[in-house]
Amino acid sequence: MSFYARLMAAGYDLVMQRMERACLAQWRSSLLGPVSGDLLEIGSGTGANAFFYPPEVGRLILTEPDRHMQRRLKRKLAGRYRVVGCSADALPFADRSFDVVVSTLVLCSVPDPATALAEMYRVLRPGGRLVFIEHVAAPEGERLLSWQRFWQPAWRKMAGNCHLTRKTEQAILAAGFSFDRLERTRSRGGPAFVSPTIMGTAVRRMTTEVETI
Repeated sequence: MSFYARLMAAGYDLVMQRMERACLAQWRSSLLGPVSGDLLEIGSGTGANAFFYPPEVGRLILTEPDRHMQRRLKRKLAGRYRVVGCSADALPFADRSFDVVVSTLVLCSVPDPATALAEMYRVLRPGGRLVFIEHVAAPEGERLLSWQRFWQPAWRKMAGNCHLTRKTEQAILAAGFSFDRLERTRSRGGPAFVSPTIMGTAVRRMTTEVETI
């Protein structure tokens, strides 16, 4: 497993290069360019988002659970931002401590999306935003969904527990967020079964009441 994790970390940027050029870099720039305040990024991998953040960002912490990815991330950042080794389902930060949480291509592979989203909600201040790009299940009735279901068992083993059929849009709403920007699109430059994508921002509701998540 350790050898496979090292291999994934070593090859990740190369594997994603075509998709980055085709669409992902443009999407990252569009979503991350306007952010400001105290930011937390979940599952930062090798740091694909890091150089799209504007100078106006106050505090930026990048999290990554895999130590091989962490090593490459720290090397790429060269001390520019703080890196914390932790999983999305157990964030070591106080409640309501960030203005923005960023999750790009993360919720497909976490063990439990509901728990991860609850943690993201918890650490956001009221009115704070979740910024996301996530590949998702194709719409019901599309032939592509059948192909996603067919390929998912093998894909999970090859791609670090990446699921092809998660309904992440519904999961974000179920966690208590409301969308203020939501785009349903298709990525380019990769396999068709990973192309259905949602991207945008979702707001943590403003409330002073006790919340149950």
